[in-house]
Amino acid sequence: MTAPKPGRRVRGSTTGRPIMVLLDLLGRRMALRILWELRDKRLTFRALQAAAGTNPSVLNARLAELREARLVDHAGDGYGLTSEGASLLETFLPLHTWAEAWARPIPRKPQP
Repeated sequence: MTAPKPGRRVRGSTTGRPIMVLLDLLGRRMALRILWELRDKRLTFRALQAAAGTNPSVLNARLAELREARLVDHAGDGYGLTSEGASLLETFLPLHTWAEAWARPIPRKPQP
């Protein structure tokens, strides 16, 4: 499976609008986990596989898509985020903060 591209049909969008294409890519199994594991450092394939807790075939497929989408690159020291990948994670930080607050239990009002 190749990486989704803006302008091409993706799950949930016949128009291929960039936001829909991005959501399709990020919604694929392990895509967000891979980006998260690369947030602070470059990792070799084996280290990334262990950190993400996935199998080699899924990791290979996702890395190929994320590289094609220019979010991840590969060099002698392993895989890492590109500047676009790092920017994407920064964009997600407010959403992460919101989700943490949303997940907190709602205090119950005392019963009379």
